[in-house]
Parts: sequence; structure tokens; C-alpha cells
Amino acid sequence: MIMPRAADQLLLPANPWFIAFTLVIALLVDMVPAGRIAAMPDVLAVVLVFWGVHQPRRVGVLWAFMFGLLIDVHDGALLGQHALAYSGLSYGAIALHRRLAWFPIGAQAVQVLPLFFAAHVLTLLVRMLVGGMWPGWSLLLAPVFEALLWPVASVLLLAPQRRAPDPDANRPL
Repeated sequence: MIMPRAADQLLLPANPWFIAFTLVIALLVDMVPAGRIAAMPDVLAVVLVFWGVHQPRRVGVLWAFMFGLLIDVHDGALLGQHALAYSGLSYGAIALHRRLAWFPIGAQAVQVLPLFFAAHVLTLLVRMLVGGMWPGWSLLLAPVFEALLWPVASVLLLAPQRRAPDPDANRPL
């Protein structure tokens, strides 16, 4: 039987309010008007995949679909374009969640890269089918940037779960 590495720490349960807070913050970051930059990473997609991997029972395909509809309305995109991409991302994250936990952070980033790439291709196909404009080849950089954000998201979003269960003078965290 394969045992976890000795350096791995058992995590405390994730607070549902913290999960909701991070999803709303990621939604707000995506809503910041930064112009039409094709290579801009989708922070909400990274956070949805992260919680889909680490908390698949709490953040599933329905939440991804709802956040996708919000992004579609905000961006003025075809209604359902981002919802379809986020639903596919969430499904892929849930499908990978057991296997992904065994890898180090760098290998996890490499393994979620195809998920991000597929989501961008799906969004591009839907956009092109309805007569949208070609965003340029810089669109291929967005999934790479999202995969590079994976270690940052892992450190920041797992930090509240890494604290000691009962702090005292010897364990202040």
C-alpha cells in the first residue's frame, strides 16, 4: 500500500464561509476591468478547480455553472459560454481529485494545465461558432499562467487548514 509522505500534514476541515469568500473574491478579481487581454489568467477558474480538487462535495459543477453565468452576464459574452467551460473544469477537477493529492505542487500544476487548456479551447470554439473574433495566439498563454497560479492558490487557500487545532503558548498558529 502506498502511504503518504511523512512530511505531509493532516488538514483541518475547510470552513464553508472561507470557501464562499474565496470564490466571491475570485469573481470580483475577474470582474476588474483590465481590458481585453487574451493572455489574462482566469482567477475564478483556478479557484473553482482548486476547490473542486480539495472539496468536491462542497464546490461542484452546479456552483461552477452559476459562477460561469455570472461571468457571462458581466462580460456580455454568449450566455452559457463560460458556464459550459467552468462546468467542464469542475467536472475534470472532481475526476482528478483523488489522484492529484498524491503529487507535489509542481506536478499538480502540470496536471491541471490540460484542464485549463481544454476550458479555453471550449470557450474559443463557442465564441467562434457564433461569429466572434479571433483573440490571437496569446490566448494560449492564459492556461499556462493559470497553471503557474496553482502553487500560489494552493499555499494561500490551504493556509487556514494548516493551523494547529488547539493553539497554545507552544503552538501559536
